[in-house]
Amino acid sequence: MGNPFADFTATERRNVMIYMTGIMLYKFGLEAFTGSITLLAQDRFKTNTYENLGIFQGLNQAFQCVGSIAIAPLIRRFPTRSVLSSSILLFGLLSSILIIIEVSTGGNIPENGTKRPGNWNSVILFPIYSIIGICHGMVELIRRVIPRDIVGGDVVKLKKMDAIVHVFYEIAGTAGAFFSTFLVLKLGNAIAPAMTPFLFVLASVAWSFIGLLQADHDNRHNLESLEEHSLLTQIGHGFYHFGESIVRGTQIVFSSRKFIWLIPGYAIPLFTHRYLESALSPAFAKNVLKEGAYAQIMVGGSNFGELLGALFVLFFAKKVKTPIPWLRLDAFGLLIIWILPFAYPDPAKALSFAWTIAAIWIPVSFGWAAGDVSLAAYIQSSISKLERPDDKVSPLGAVMAFLYCTYIVIYAILNPTLGKYIDKVLAENNKDIHPALMNVGGVLYTVVCVILLAATFIPKGSFALNPDLIDDTVIEDEVDEYYRKQAEQQEGIKEIKTANDAEVKN
Repeated sequence: MGNPFADFTATERRNVMIYMTGIMLYKFGLEAFTGSITLLAQDRFKTNTYENLGIFQGLNQAFQCVGSIAIAPLIRRFPTRSVLSSSILLFGLLSSILIIIEVSTGGNIPENGTKRPGNWNSVILFPIYSIIGICHGMVELIRRVIPRDIVGGDVVKLKKMDAIVHVFYEIAGTAGAFFSTFLVLKLGNAIAPAMTPFLFVLASVAWSFIGLLQADHDNRHNLESLEEHSLLTQIGHGFYHFGESIVRGTQIVFSSRKFIWLIPGYAIPLFTHRYLESALSPAFAKNVLKEGAYAQIMVGGSNFGELLGALFVLFFAKKVKTPIPWLRLDAFGLLIIWILPFAYPDPAKALSFAWTIAAIWIPVSFGWAAGDVSLAAYIQSSISKLERPDDKVSPLGAVMAFLYCTYIVIYAILNPTLGKYIDKVLAENNKDIHPALMNVGGVLYTVVCVILLAATFIPKGSFALNPDLIDDTVIEDEVDEYYRKQAEQQEGIKEIKTANDAEVKN
């Protein structure tokens, strides 16, 4: 293999390295924070534990959606790197609030296995985590936009940068999940993410050194015209256009069998994957392994599976030309969840069993990540045929907005509902969670397996084991097409801004 940076200029190499450093700091700190706060909420919610945990996580997901919508007018008014740097800095400051509350109310680092939690109302968690969700959503959206600003519209450079960053992002995520287990055991749930604010501040500083790019100059030149209306007005229009996108996306997805299968193929597996990491693993660790911190070991295995899945799609793109085989692999991988209701590990070997589950989670998340990456490429290729120059709403953006909102709705409804069921089973079975795991783990994931398998036979031409073509969509060069379209859309930003400004004035 040659030098992956060979095609980059000296300035681009510098910016890629700075961005990659920041993204690894961000991901490492994020895993420590999200894992710790989930375990903290699980311990602090004394009544209706898993129902409240579901609401808690659902609100965060919803506010991430809000943050991703609100970011559009910000990156039009200010340089992208500045918005990214400010967002992660605010995220870091907010993540320190719970640590301050814990310490100031008497909480302390566990000594001799004895925990000394702070004396504060757990209701505080809801508004704090919701506001954090806004910052999280802002960072997640911008980090998907900024590569175009770093290396320009060159397809080869974008592909290489995306691959390099993705690999190191998942490496940092895997390491962060494993290391957070150590932190939780040593520092306690509330103080464990103490390193997160520092890592986020370092990421903010690193990203602020990304060179001033052409897109930044464009933003500065457009600032004068944008000042004629307020930022709140622009954000309001952002929500209005997001609503338009959802309506348009609904129309497209339900228009034919070519798109209707995307709901069970994309949104539902995304829910099951998130639920496995954020709900099932913590519940299993706390109630079966008797140590909530071990959940992060399991999540670390899941993150490593995601890394391998994404790499396999990259290496075998020419052999597996459609997402169908990957989605079927994902479906069968869900059946592995049946191990949870039948697991009765020796308490003395709980740690080693957590590592065993982490290894088992690798193929589960491998299938999901491979399916997710390849399906995103299929969506890009198939929806691009619907693009027209006079479109007010991008069909691709509309479909992705609809699918993401579908996932958010599913998560917001099912997570608290399933949590309420787990609470009921724990109360009725002397805190034995295995009957609940039978249904929310085994049965639920088997149903999703059947639904996902059935969905893979909906598109035309999908009955082959490894189809070369489905629904007349050629996706052999889907990655090239994605970046090519991304570059074209960025080149047309000025025209779109001008049209939006004229609409606001009227």
